[in-house]
Amino acid sequence: MASRDSFWIRPLLLLLLLLLLWGLGCCPAGVVSMHMEPGGSGPEESGDGGLPGSGRVKRGWVWNQFFVVEEYTGTEPLYVGKIHSDSDEGDGSIKYTISGEGAGTIFLIDELTGDIHATERLDREQKTFYTLRAQARDRQTDRLLEPESEFVIKVQDINDSEPRFLGGPYIGSVAELSPIGTSVMQVMASDADDPTYGSSARVVYSVLEGEQHFTVDSRTGVIRTAVANLDRETQDRYEVVVRATDMAGQLGGLSGSTTVTIVITDVNDNPPRFPQKMYQFSVVETAPVGTLIGRVKAEDSDVGENTDMTYQVKDEEGLGAFRVTTDSNTQEALISVQKPLDFEAQSVQTVVVEALNKFADPRFVDLGTFRDQTIVRVSVLDVDEPPEFQPPDGLMEVQEDAAVGSFVGMVTALDPDVANRPVRYAIDRSTDLEQIFDIDPLTGAIVTSKVLDRETAGWHNITILAMEADNHAQVSRKTLRIRILDVNDNPPELATPYEAAVCEDAKPGQLIQTISVVDRDEPQSGHRFYFTLAPEASSSHHFSLLDIEDNTAAVHTQRLGFNRQEQDLFLLPILVVDSGPPTLSSTGTLTIRICGCDSSGAIQSCNTTAYVVSASLSPGALIALLVCVLILIVLVLLILTLKRHQKGHLSSEEDEDMRDNVIKYNDEGGGEQDTEAYDMSALRSLYDFAETKGGGGEGPPVLPSELHSLPQWRPAPDLDFSVFRDYISRKVGQADEDPSVPPYDSFQTYAFEGADSPPASLSSIASRSTGSEQDFSYLGSWGPRFRQLAALYAGRRGGEEDGGGGSAES
Repeated sequence: MASRDSFWIRPLLLLLLLLLLWGLGCCPAGVVSMHMEPGGSGPEESGDGGLPGSGRVKRGWVWNQFFVVEEYTGTEPLYVGKIHSDSDEGDGSIKYTISGEGAGTIFLIDELTGDIHATERLDREQKTFYTLRAQARDRQTDRLLEPESEFVIKVQDINDSEPRFLGGPYIGSVAELSPIGTSVMQVMASDADDPTYGSSARVVYSVLEGEQHFTVDSRTGVIRTAVANLDRETQDRYEVVVRATDMAGQLGGLSGSTTVTIVITDVNDNPPRFPQKMYQFSVVETAPVGTLIGRVKAEDSDVGENTDMTYQVKDEEGLGAFRVTTDSNTQEALISVQKPLDFEAQSVQTVVVEALNKFADPRFVDLGTFRDQTIVRVSVLDVDEPPEFQPPDGLMEVQEDAAVGSFVGMVTALDPDVANRPVRYAIDRSTDLEQIFDIDPLTGAIVTSKVLDRETAGWHNITILAMEADNHAQVSRKTLRIRILDVNDNPPELATPYEAAVCEDAKPGQLIQTISVVDRDEPQSGHRFYFTLAPEASSSHHFSLLDIEDNTAAVHTQRLGFNRQEQDLFLLPILVVDSGPPTLSSTGTLTIRICGCDSSGAIQSCNTTAYVVSASLSPGALIALLVCVLILIVLVLLILTLKRHQKGHLSSEEDEDMRDNVIKYNDEGGGEQDTEAYDMSALRSLYDFAETKGGGGEGPPVLPSELHSLPQWRPAPDLDFSVFRDYISRKVGQADEDPSVPPYDSFQTYAFEGADSPPASLSSIASRSTGSEQDFSYLGSWGPRFRQLAALYAGRRGGEEDGGGGSAES
C-alpha cells in the first residue's frame, strides 16, 4: 500500500512544481485573468472587438490547460484550477460559471472565487480529457462581462493498468531437431496506460516457465528455440509461460502472463525396423498365382507420411516365385504367389524382404541407414495333383487319305506326385462328336477311326483327358490340334457356268471370255492349272483357247463373222488339268451366244425370234409380246386337252356303255289332228289309281276299271341274263384295273328293269317280244282322242295274225 501511495505523491509534487514555475512567469497557477475596462459597461476580449452596444476595446482571456490526476482516492474534492477576470475587484460583483462536459456533476466551480474542483474519481482509460466553457457574469444583472471562453481539463495518466495478452490462446509449432534460435511464434501484450506519458505503457517480455527449451525476445515477443535436440518421439508438446511487464521492467511495474503451447512436429529421423528377423509361412503347391501367403510390417517411430514405406524382394531362392507389394492403408508388406509352386521341385523357399522409407529426409541420412531387412521362410505343402502332359506341344498332322486306324500321334502324361501313379487316357467326346479319332487308354496313341476329308474339315481340335488310374477325379485336360494334310483328290472346275456373247460381225482374234477355275484342294506348292479345248472341240474353227499361264485362259474368235440365223448358240467344251500329283482334270462348257450388235459394238439382242421382229420394238414391248404369245399357247393347249378328254369320254360311252333309255311322258297329246286343249284329269286318274292299287309302288297310277286295258309285259321264265352279268363284270374289272379311272363308289346300269317290280312293264319292246294275245279294242272306248291309236294297234294286231308284214292304216 505504501508503494501505491508513492506513485500518487511523486506526480502530485511534480505538478505543483510546474504550476509554481508557471505562476512566477505570468500569473498565479490555475488562475485565468479577465481584464475589464474601468467604468465600462461590459467585458471585451482583447483584439476581438466590442460586445453589442459597447464601444470599448475588449481584453482577451488568457487560458492554460488544466490537468487532473486520475484515480484520485482522497476524501476531499480534488482541486483542478482557477479562472479569474482582471476586472474582478474582489467585491463579489462578478459571478463565475462553467458549462460543458461534466460541468455541475464531475466539476464544480466556486462562483465567487472561480476555483474548480473535481468531485469524482476519474479514469483516463475511459476518458482522457473534458471540454468546458467559462463565463464571467454580473451578479446583479447576470450579464456577460467577458466573452465565453472554452478550456480543456486533461486527465493525467498514472500506471494503473497491467499488460494483457489479448491474442490467446497461443499455439505454435516447430519441427524437431531444429537449430538453436529457430523462430516458433510471436506473442504481444497491450497496456491501456498512456504510451505518450512516462513508461507506464512500455512492455518487456520474459519466460517464466520453459526457459530450458525456449527463449523470448524482450522487446518483440518472438519465441525461439533454446536447444537443438528437441525430439518429438521423446516429448511432442511444451507449455511455455511468457510474462509481459510495463514500466520497461523497472521495479514497481505491473505485469501479466500467458501460456503458450508449442507442438513439436515430426521429421523423418527414424528408420523402419522389423520386429522380427524371420517370419515363417506355408502354402499348398496348387495355390494359384496371386494367392496371398502372409503379411509382415516394419515399425517406424515417426508419424504421418514419414511412416510411409515401400517393400521389395532383396534376395530370393525361388527365382521369382513370390511377389511383395505394399498395402498403402496399413503400410504392410503383402507376400503372394507369383509363379506356380512345385513341392517335388522345392519344398522350402526363402525370401529376403527389405523395407525402406518412401520419403527419406536427406538431412538425416548421416544418422544411419534408413532401411531394414527380414527373412521370410515359405514351406510348400504337398497335395495330390493330376497328371501333367509331356511335352507341351499340341499340334499333330495326318494325310487326308490316311486309312482308318492310321497312327496320328501320341500324348504322354506323368503323375507329378512322389507316388507316380499310372495314367489312363481318353478323348472328351464333346470335342469329337463324330468320333473321328480314338486313343489307346494305356499308351496315349491317337489313331483315326473314320475316313478323313480335308475339304470338309481341315482342322480338328480335340481335348485329351489324362487321369490317375485309381482316382479319376484327378484329371488333366489338353487341347490337341490336328491338321489334315491335303492330297490332290478333287479335280479343278470352272469357277462359274460361263456364258459369253459375240457379235455377228465379230472379227478374228476378238476376246470373248476369260476363264478361271477353282480347286477344293490346297497343295503346299500352290495351284497350277492347264487349259485346252476338249478333244471333241479341237477341230472347231470358230473359237480358239489361249492358256495365259496365270491359272486363267482366254477364248478368242477364230473366224470372221457369224450368222445367228444358221446357228445362234455354241457350246465350247474346255478341258482343265491341275498339277497333281496325281493329275486330275475336268471338262467345263462355255456357252457362247451369237447376238446382234449396233454399229458401236453394243449388243442389242441374242434371240433369233427377236431378229425377225422390227428393230424398233423396245425390250419392254418384246417382253409383253412374248407374254401374250405364251398365254395364247397355254389357252390353246388347255382347250385341246378339254376337247380330247370330252371326245374320249363320249366315244367310250357310245362304244361300251350299252343301256336302254326309258323315256316317260306324262301325257301323250291329242295327235296331229288335236289342236285344242284337252282335259288332263282323265290321265291323272290313272296315276291316282295306281298309287292306291300299287301298294306303294313307284309306277304311274291307273284307274281300277281300266287297269286291264294297259299294255302289260312280264318276263318269260326262260329268259337268260348271263350276257348282261358278264358284260357288267367285265366293265367292273376294267375300271378296277385302270389307274386313270377315278374310284367311283358305284356302277349303275339300266340295261334291264328286273323282274320284281310290282307294276307291270310298259315297254313296247317287251310286249313285242312276248307274243301276247292282248286285245287293244278297248282303246276305242277312251274317246275320239284315242281313236287313231286304237286303229293303229288293232290294225297291227290284225296284220300279225295274218302272217305279218302288213301295216296298219290310220
